[in-house]
Amino acid sequence: MQHRIAILFSLLITIHLQLNAQNMQTGKYATVNGLKMYYEIHGSGSPLVLIHGGGSTIQSNWARILPELAGNHQVIAVETQAHGHTPDIDRPYSFEQDADDVAALLKQLHIAKADIMGFSNGGTDALQVAIRHPEVVNKLVLIATTFRRDNLPSGFFDGFANATLEHSMPPPLKEAYLAANPDTAGLQKMFDRDRTRMMNFKDIPDADIKAVKAPALIINGDKDAVLPESALALSHLLAHAQVAILPGVHGEYIGEICTPDKNSKTPDLVTVLINAFLKG
Repeated sequence: MQHRIAILFSLLITIHLQLNAQNMQTGKYATVNGLKMYYEIHGSGSPLVLIHGGGSTIQSNWARILPELAGNHQVIAVETQAHGHTPDIDRPYSFEQDADDVAALLKQLHIAKADIMGFSNGGTDALQVAIRHPEVVNKLVLIATTFRRDNLPSGFFDGFANATLEHSMPPPLKEAYLAANPDTAGLQKMFDRDRTRMMNFKDIPDADIKAVKAPALIINGDKDAVLPESALALSHLLAHAQVAILPGVHGEYIGEICTPDKNSKTPDLVTVLINAFLKG
């Protein structure tokens, strides 16, 4: 019995070391616009950039669907300023800056053109990539994307002034951040940065969105934090857009960490939709 336990223990240690080695090989840093930006590359094929939502990490946002996407694409998953492994720095904090960082990363990786996919705040980032750096964008996947203040329910912005890390940030997102970066001061800084950015959110001009020529797949939940009718409004502004309104709350359709139904099959459907759109 003791021999079997020793073998099992040895096997568990080996697996643990292999997983750690794999993560170390996958996760890298690039200095872009003065920021030490963390990114991971998974799979092979046509490049696909994944941009997480506010308060999130690669794992908390994309863990459910990333493996399937990596079966068809070279997935470049990033963590934006102040999120997860990527530290904050003393500079303006904006969706436009995130977009510039993503474009600079692609240039460093010698990737001339990529599909860009973002969720929530990451969707706004992705839209800004297409507006500010159209030359690097092949196709867009915009998931629960805010582009105007009226995309969100009435009263949504009212609570930000008094929002606190302790009472306003979902525990799974806190835990995911600390798993990537065990720095409570960094967690507070990320929360403050995201809160202030949303309080000061300004509408993206319609003319800027209409100038985007990249084909886009717009995905939204029918009970989303972002109103489903805003997805239709965005599709009317973009020159080449398709829309999918799916059952579920914010992020449920991609298996985001905070969603209640962990056994939902909708993320499986969504990956089929995304892969079909990007392949077409």
